[in-house]
Amino acid sequence: MNVIEKALQVASKAHLNQRRKLTDIPYITHPVAVGMILMKAGYNDAIVAAGILHDTVEDTMITLEDLEREFGHEISKIVAGCSEPDKSLSWEERKQHTIHLLKESPIEVRAVACADKLHNIRSIIDDYEQMGDEVWTRFKRGREKQEWYYRSVVDSLGDQSEFELLGELRSAVGRLFDR
Repeated sequence: MNVIEKALQVASKAHLNQRRKLTDIPYITHPVAVGMILMKAGYNDAIVAAGILHDTVEDTMITLEDLEREFGHEISKIVAGCSEPDKSLSWEERKQHTIHLLKESPIEVRAVACADKLHNIRSIIDDYEQMGDEVWTRFKRGREKQEWYYRSVVDSLGDQSEFELLGELRSAVGRLFDR
């Protein structure tokens, strides 16, 4: 079995009964979409697999040790770089940590984080087009804090010349928040 298929199986089982924020959409659609974004952008199988697995440690019972055992050091290191380390911290503290960490992260981690945020923003744009400003009620921290976070992530991901997904994310963030 190749690493992408294995990642799909592990992530599907791990996220089995989860749903996207306040919807009936199965959560697995998000990590699969992140993997597809990375695949379409030409990333290798390990990075695509890490994209598919990026939320397993943060949102399921799977540990980094489990990923290291099943997928090796490279993939577990990328997932670790995309995971919030301490869920007991406030939203602001966790997001500030992510913003700071991404500035120093290897390109593989930044690519997966970028694909993750790109899919999230595209989902919000789709929902915004259907619901209007009501979409912001899904978030405990509303439009203003979401805008701060996504614009900060774009800035911390570096230079667009490093990877094309950053240009797509920058454009999508502008489409959503420059209304």
